[in-house]
Amino acid sequence: MENPEKDRGRRRRRAVVPVGATGRGPGLALRLPIRTSLLLLGLLMTGLAQVPVPASAPRGFWALPENLTVVEGAAAELWCGVSAPGSTVQWAKDGLLLGPDPRIPSFPRYRLQGDPTKGEFHLHIEACDLSDDAGYECQVSRSETGPELVSPRVILSILVPPKVLQLTPEAGSMVTWVAGQEYLVSCVSGDAKPAPDITFLLSGQTISDISANVNEGSQEKLFTTEATARVTPQSSDNGQLLVCEGSSPALDTPIKASVTMNVLFPPGPPVIEWPGLDEGHARAGQNLELLCMARGGNPLATLQWLKNGQPVSTAWGTEHTQAVARSMLVMIVRPEDHGARLSCEAYNSVSTGTQERGVTLQVTFPPSAVTILGSASQSENKNVTLSCITKSSRPRVLLRWWLGWRQLLSTEETVIDGLHGGYISMSNLTFLARREDNGLTLTCEAFSEAFTKETFKKSLALNVKYPAQKLWIEGPPEGQRLRAGTRVRLVCLAIGGNPDPSLTWYKDSRTVTEPRPPQEPRRVQLGSLEKSGSTFSRELVLITGPSDNQAKFTCKAGQLSASTQLVVQFPPTNVTILANASALRPGDALNLTCVSVSSNPPVNLSWDKEGERLEGVAATPRSAPFKGSAAARSVLLRMTSRDHGHRVTCRAHSTELRETVSAFYRLNVLYPPEFLGEQVLMVTAVEQGEALLPVSVSANPAPEAFNWTFRGYRLSPAGGPRHRILSGGALQLWNVTRADDGLYQLHCQNSEGTAEALVRLDVHYAPIIRALQDPTEVNIGGSVDIVCTVDANPILPEMFNWERLGEEEEDQSLDDMEKISKGSTGRLRIHHAKLTQAGAYQCIVDNGVAPPARGLVRLVVRFAPHVEHPSPLTKVAAAGDSTSSATLHCRARGVPNIVFTWTKNGVPLDLQDPRYTEHTYHQSGVHSSLLTIANVSAAQDYALFTCTATNPLGSDHTDIQLVSISRPDPPLGLKVVSMTPYSVGLEWKPGFDGGLPQSFQVRYEALGTPGFLYMNVLPPQATTFTLTGLQPSTRYRVWLLASNALGDSGIADKGSQISVTTPGLDQPSGEPDYQLPTEQPAGPSRLPLLPVLFAVGGLLLLSNASCVGGFLWQRRLKRLAEGISEKTEAGSEEDRVRNEYEESQWTGDRDTRSSMVSTTDVEPYYHSMRDFSPQLPPTLEEVSYPHGVTGLKEENMAFPGHVYDELERLYAPSGAWGPLYDEVPVGSCDLYWPEDRYEDARGIYDQVAGDLDPMEPDALPFELRGQLV
Repeated sequence: MENPEKDRGRRRRRAVVPVGATGRGPGLALRLPIRTSLLLLGLLMTGLAQVPVPASAPRGFWALPENLTVVEGAAAELWCGVSAPGSTVQWAKDGLLLGPDPRIPSFPRYRLQGDPTKGEFHLHIEACDLSDDAGYECQVSRSETGPELVSPRVILSILVPPKVLQLTPEAGSMVTWVAGQEYLVSCVSGDAKPAPDITFLLSGQTISDISANVNEGSQEKLFTTEATARVTPQSSDNGQLLVCEGSSPALDTPIKASVTMNVLFPPGPPVIEWPGLDEGHARAGQNLELLCMARGGNPLATLQWLKNGQPVSTAWGTEHTQAVARSMLVMIVRPEDHGARLSCEAYNSVSTGTQERGVTLQVTFPPSAVTILGSASQSENKNVTLSCITKSSRPRVLLRWWLGWRQLLSTEETVIDGLHGGYISMSNLTFLARREDNGLTLTCEAFSEAFTKETFKKSLALNVKYPAQKLWIEGPPEGQRLRAGTRVRLVCLAIGGNPDPSLTWYKDSRTVTEPRPPQEPRRVQLGSLEKSGSTFSRELVLITGPSDNQAKFTCKAGQLSASTQLVVQFPPTNVTILANASALRPGDALNLTCVSVSSNPPVNLSWDKEGERLEGVAATPRSAPFKGSAAARSVLLRMTSRDHGHRVTCRAHSTELRETVSAFYRLNVLYPPEFLGEQVLMVTAVEQGEALLPVSVSANPAPEAFNWTFRGYRLSPAGGPRHRILSGGALQLWNVTRADDGLYQLHCQNSEGTAEALVRLDVHYAPIIRALQDPTEVNIGGSVDIVCTVDANPILPEMFNWERLGEEEEDQSLDDMEKISKGSTGRLRIHHAKLTQAGAYQCIVDNGVAPPARGLVRLVVRFAPHVEHPSPLTKVAAAGDSTSSATLHCRARGVPNIVFTWTKNGVPLDLQDPRYTEHTYHQSGVHSSLLTIANVSAAQDYALFTCTATNPLGSDHTDIQLVSISRPDPPLGLKVVSMTPYSVGLEWKPGFDGGLPQSFQVRYEALGTPGFLYMNVLPPQATTFTLTGLQPSTRYRVWLLASNALGDSGIADKGSQISVTTPGLDQPSGEPDYQLPTEQPAGPSRLPLLPVLFAVGGLLLLSNASCVGGFLWQRRLKRLAEGISEKTEAGSEEDRVRNEYEESQWTGDRDTRSSMVSTTDVEPYYHSMRDFSPQLPPTLEEVSYPHGVTGLKEENMAFPGHVYDELERLYAPSGAWGPLYDEVPVGSCDLYWPEDRYEDARGIYDQVAGDLDPMEPDALPFELRGQLV
C-alpha cells in the first residue's frame, strides 16, 4: 500500500526545472520573479555548482543532477545517470549517505527512481518540506568495471508560502473611523520562504505610505514580513474594504485579509421646502406643512425644528438607501405667529457645528370679532347712539352700518394699532327710533380687499318700545256657586304693546304665585305669557278651596287692570273634639265637645261610640273663617275598663253638599291587669323539646313586670340557660325535662294594681325501661313472668308490646303466651315452658313519644344434659407408636353449666397423669370437653372411652372407641340427586376414613353389557359427582368405592351401590327414578364369547402389573416409614405446645367443621387423628366488639352467644350484660355463633394426611398398617 503522504505529494507535485529556465518542462514550470533575495540565492547556488569534481567523473555519468526549486508539498526528482553498469550507487544529503537501498528506509519519502540496469538512479522525493532544503550528491562506489564517482553537489531549494496574514484591526471586522483623520494599520505574514511582499489597498487603490520589515520566522530558513500603513479615510471610503495582500513565489495568487470601513462624516446643509411661491407668507388658520431635508452624513443627520430659538419638533426619519434625513413640521398658523422665525437644524455625532436654514413668517389675519357697544332698545321717537369696534387685523378693515336693507351713515371712524402687528377699526352711529322700525336688524359690517371671500359683521335687533291698547278677563260668570275642589280657569288678555305686556295676577291684592310644596297637591297653576299676533294672554287655573270663597282676582298690565269674584261652597274645614279630662279611670265622667270650625253652607253634628249612637247637646258656635258658618255639640260619658281604646266619633254632615267630615277621640282608661278568658291554663310539651306558656292579659298601662314562680322559686326575668321571659310576658322553655312538669305561677303588675294566674306544664317523655330481669330463668315445664317496668308520660293502656327475636317466622310467634299490662308495668306470662320458647324477647313500649323503648331479655329454660352421641359408636383413629397423640371430643347441651368426667373401659380416668389433658369450654348452653392423649400406645390406649356430662338437673354420656389407622369404611347413603339421558348426579356421605385421607372412585356397568367402567371423583374430598357418558333408556349398576393409602373399602356394603335407569330422549329430565340395590335374579348367565376373551386378557395384564406393583410397594414402604416417623414426632411437639396455649385461650378457624355429628344422622361418627386441631366456636374473650353500642335496630340486635343449641342465633341488647354464669362471661355487643351444621364425621380431620408425601398403597410403616394388639 502506497504512502498517503506520497500520494498527496504527487497530487501537489510541480515539475522541476533548472534555475533560470523560462519555459515549462514535463510538469508545471515555476516562474520566479526577479527579486533581490532570489538573485542572492541564485548566486549562492551557482557558486556551489562550480565546485571542482574529479576529471574522470564526467566520463562516468551520462546524466548529472541540477539545482532545483520546489514549492513545499510538491515532488522533486534529481537525475543521476551512471554509465558503468553494475556499480553501487547512493545519494548523499549534506554529506549524509542515504544508502544503496532503492527504498531508502530511513527516509520514507525518498526513493530511487529508474531502471538500474540502464544506470538510472534518480532521487525522487515526495511531498517536499523544509527539511529537504539541502545539498545533494550522487556517488558511485568503486567496481571492477570502473572507479569511484561523485557527481557535482546540487542544491534543492524548498519554497514555503505564507499561510495567514494577521491584520490589525482584526481581519473580517468593521472599523469605525472619522473622515479626514489618520489611522495606523499593521499586517504581519505567517512563516514563509522567501519573505513575502505585503501591499495595502484602500477602496481598490494601492497605499504608497507603507513601511515593511522582514523578521526571522519560527524555524530556521523561514521569514515573516511586518508592514505598517498610514490611512486617512474619506467619506467616499464609507462601506469600502481596506485590504492587505501578501504575495510570494510560492503562491499562485496573493493571500488577502481585509476590514470593512465605517467612515463617519457630517451631513450636508438642511433645505426647507415652502409650499407656494411666497416664502414666509401664511394666513392665520392655515395648516402649514414644512419639509426639512439633509442629505449625506454617517450617521445620517439628526433634524429638529425651532420656533424663535425654541424646539417645537424633534421627530425625523431617515432613508439609508438615498442617504437622506427628513423632518416634517405641521402647525396651525395663528395671528401671534406673525414675525416668528422657523428654523431647521441638522447635525450628527461628528459634526463640528450645527447647520441651520430659517424662514420668518408674515401672517395675514382677519379681525377675530366685531362688537357693537350701546343699547338697541329705545322708546319711540328718541335717538339711538351706537359704536362698532373690531379686534386686531392685518391689514386693516373698513366699517359700514345697515338697518334692514338700508345703509346708515356713520358719524365718526377711527383706526389704531392692534396686537401682533395688526390694526383696530372703530365707527360711531346716531339715528331716530321709529315704531315702524321695531324689530329690524341693525348690522355693523367689516370688509377688506385682503378678505374678499369673507365677511365680518355684528347684528342687533332694534327694539322700539310702546304701550298696550286693551285688557280684560275671561272666566265663570260672577255669582255662580262653585264647590270646593272644582277646577276653575281664568284667562287675562291684552292687545298690543312693546315690549310684550307682563300680565300679573293678584288675589285680594296679593300677587298669585305657583307654590309647589312637595307633599301637597298642586292647587294653583299659573300659565306663562302667550302671544298670538298682537294679542297676549296669561292663564290662571285654580282648584277651588275655602279660601277662594268671595275672593277678588285681578289681572294688571302696566296701568291697565281687570277683576272678577268667586263664590265657593265647602264642607267643614276642621272638626275638633275637646275633652274635659285626660287621665281616666273606671267610673270617671268624661265631657266631649265637637266643634266645626267653618263650612259653607252650615252642617249638622252627631256622636257615636264604636257604632253606638250617642245623644249630645248643642253648644254656642264661634265665628267662622273664609266667610263660612261654625257649629258645636257636647256629649257626657261614664268610663269602664272595657272602654279603653274605644273611639268616640263626631260627624259633621252637609245636606246640600252631601258630604260628611268626621273626627274621633280615643279613650285612654287606666286600670290594673285583668286576665282574659282565652288565657291558657294547661300546656303540654315533649321532653327535650320546647314549651311556651302564653299570657293573655289586659292592662293600662301595660304590665311593668311579669314574674314567674315554679315550686317556690322565682325565675330570673333576665332569662337562664333553659328559659326566657318574652316581651309579652310569655314564658319560653327549651330542652324541657320531666322535672319541669308542674304548676307555674304568673304575677302581673302595673301602676294601677296586680293580678295572678296558675299555668300547668304537662311534660310528655318517651318511655324508659326501669326494670327488666335478664336473664329470666325457668325449668322446663314451669311457668314464669317476664316483667317490664317503665317510666313514661303519658301512661297508655296499650303501650306495651312483646316480640320474640328469631330468624324463622315460626320462632317469633307468641300465641302460647299471655300479655298483661297494668299501669307502668307490662308482663309476658309463659305457661309450661318448652325448650322452643327459650331465646331472646324484646319488650317494646310506645306511648306516642318517640322513640319507643326497647328492652331485651333472655328466657333461659333450664334442662338436664344431653350429650351428642351418634349411633352406634364413635371411632377415633391414631397411630399406636407411642409418639402420636389423639384428641377425643365430647359435646353436650344443658343449662346450667355441665361438668364432664371421663372413664376408660369403665375405669375413671386419672387426669393427673401427664399423658392426659382435658380442656373444657362453655358457650351459653353448649359445652365441650376435649381429652388429649399424648404418646398413644396401642397396648394401653386402644380402648373404649366414656364421656359423662352432669348438671343439677341430670346427666348423660357417650362412648368413643380409639382405634388404629386402617382402610376406610364404605361410603354411606349413596343416592341419585339428578338425572338426564346422558348423565346421573350422585351424592353420598363419607364413612370412616381410617385416619388417612381418602378418595372416591365410581364403578359402573350397563346391564347386559360385560365389563366395568371406572371414574375417579375429583376433587378427592367431594361428596357429590356427576357421572357422564351414559346412554339414554339404559339400566346401570353403580358402585362407590372409598380408598386411602392402606387400601379401599370394598363393594360388599349395599349402601355404596345403586341401580338406575337413564330416561329416554322423549322423557323429561328431572328427579331420579332409581331403585335401591337388590340381589341378582337367579338363573343361568349366558356370556357372549367376545367379552369373555377380553376379560381373560385383562386378567393376564393385571397379574403382570401386580407383580411390578408389589416391588414398588415394598420400596416405598421404607421411604414413607422414615418420613412419617419424623412428622409424627414434630406433630406431637406441636400438639403439646398448642394444648398448653389452649388452656388460657382457644383460637382457630371458624370454618372448621364441627367435631360432632347430628343426632339425626344414622351412620357412625369417626375421627382421624393426624394434626388434630379441634375448632369450637370462638369464646367471647376471643371476639372484640365495639363498646357503647346503643340504639340498635331490632333486626340488627344479637345476643352474645347461645343460650343453648335450640336457639341457633340470638340477639344482643344495646349495652353490656352481666354473665349468665360465672364460667361464661358475656360480651357487650353482637356475636353470631356459626350454625350447627353437622356434616360428615370425618370433617374435622379432613387434613390428616395433607402434610404427608403422596404414598403408594404399600408405603406405610408397620405401626400404621392397622394391626390390632
